[in-house]
Amino acid sequence: MMKFRGIATAVFGMEAIVGQELKDLGFENVVIENGRVLFDADEMGIAKANLWLRTAERVFILVGQFKATSFEQLFDNVYGLPWEQYIPKEAEFPVNAKSVKSKLFSLSDIQSISKRAIVKRLTREYKIEWFKETAERYSIHVGILKDEVTVSIDTSGTGLHKRGYREKGNEAPLKETLAAGLLLVSKWQPKIHLIDPFCGSGTIAIEAAMIAKNIAPGLNRSFDFEKWSWFDQATWKEARKLAYESIKHDVDIQIEGYDIDRRSIAIARSNAELAGVDEIVHFQVRDVKDFSTKYQYGYLICNPPYGERLNELEEVKKLYMTMGKIFAPYKTWSKYIITSYEDFEKVYGTKSTKNRKLYNGRIKTYFYLFFGEKPPKSPRREVE
Repeated sequence: MMKFRGIATAVFGMEAIVGQELKDLGFENVVIENGRVLFDADEMGIAKANLWLRTAERVFILVGQFKATSFEQLFDNVYGLPWEQYIPKEAEFPVNAKSVKSKLFSLSDIQSISKRAIVKRLTREYKIEWFKETAERYSIHVGILKDEVTVSIDTSGTGLHKRGYREKGNEAPLKETLAAGLLLVSKWQPKIHLIDPFCGSGTIAIEAAMIAKNIAPGLNRSFDFEKWSWFDQATWKEARKLAYESIKHDVDIQIEGYDIDRRSIAIARSNAELAGVDEIVHFQVRDVKDFSTKYQYGYLICNPPYGERLNELEEVKKLYMTMGKIFAPYKTWSKYIITSYEDFEKVYGTKSTKNRKLYNGRIKTYFYLFFGEKPPKSPRREVE
C-alpha cells in the first residue's frame, strides 16, 4: 500500500482543531502550520481523513516542496517530481495555483508552466506526445508562500463542507466545516443540552447531531480519490463499511434549533432528515426575544445576523442588546456566539470569557465564549 504525506487544509484559526481531529483519528507525525496540517497516511488513511474530518476544508497528497524564485526553477522542480506514480496516461490533470508574498505571482503563468513541466515528464515516461485527459481527474495545486512551493494533488474533489445533506440553504449559510469547528472549539459534548436560537438552515444543530450519532461527515458524498484507477477499491469499501458500523443508532439527546423565519425552519427540518438525524433534532419557529428553556444547564451556540450592510447595523445592534438581556438570566448556560460586529461585547452588555478570531468565508469574525456556571459535583460516596 502506498505511503503519503497528507495535507488537510483549514480556514484561519481552525488549524489546531483540525490537528487535534487528525490525532484523535490515530494519524501520526501531525504538524500544524498556517492554513494547513500535515500528517502521514496510506490509502486507508486518505479515505479515513476524507470521511471523518469535520473541520478540514480539503485533503491533499503532497507531491513535492521546493524553493523557486524564477519560472525556470519552477519548471525544473515540477518536472523532477514523480508524476508517473500518480497520473495514468488517460487521466485529466488540471493545475490550479495560489501565490502569496512571492516573486512568482502571475497565477496563469504558474499554472501553464507547471502544466508544461508535468506533460514533459509524462511524455518521457509514457512515450506519448498527446494526453487525451478523458479519464479520472487528478486536480493539481501549486501553492507558493514566500517563494516556497508546495505541489499537491486534491483527493477530495468538492470541498469537505459539502456533506450531502444541505440541498437548500438560507441567504447567509454557515459552512458545515465552520459549524463543526464552533462545536469543537466550545468543547460541547452530546450529554450537554444544546440550543441554537438563530439556526437558519440548521447547520450547527445538524453537525452536533452527527457528532452525537458518530456519523462520518463524508459518508453521503463522493470524492475524487475513489475514482482513481490505482487506488485500492477494497480499501475504500472497507473504510465506508467501518464508518457505517460506527453510527450510534440509540442516542438519548435532544438538540434544538429556533429561527424567526418559517421558511428556514422548513429547510432545516428537510436537511436534518437528509442527514439522518431528524429524530434527535427539534426545530421550531421562535423569535429570540421569546427564548426560554426548562433545562438548568446547557450550551447556546449561534451565528446571529452580522449587519454587513450599513442599513442593517442599527437593527443588528438592537438584536444584540436584546440577546444580552434575554440570555443574562441563564447564568448556568454557556453562550458561544460568532459575529463580525466589532463592538459586540459592548452592545451585548457582557465581556466574554475569551474570544477566538475565525473566518466565515472571507469575513473576519470573532467567536465569543461566555462560560456558564458549572453544575455542582456529585458528593463522593464513602466506601464502607
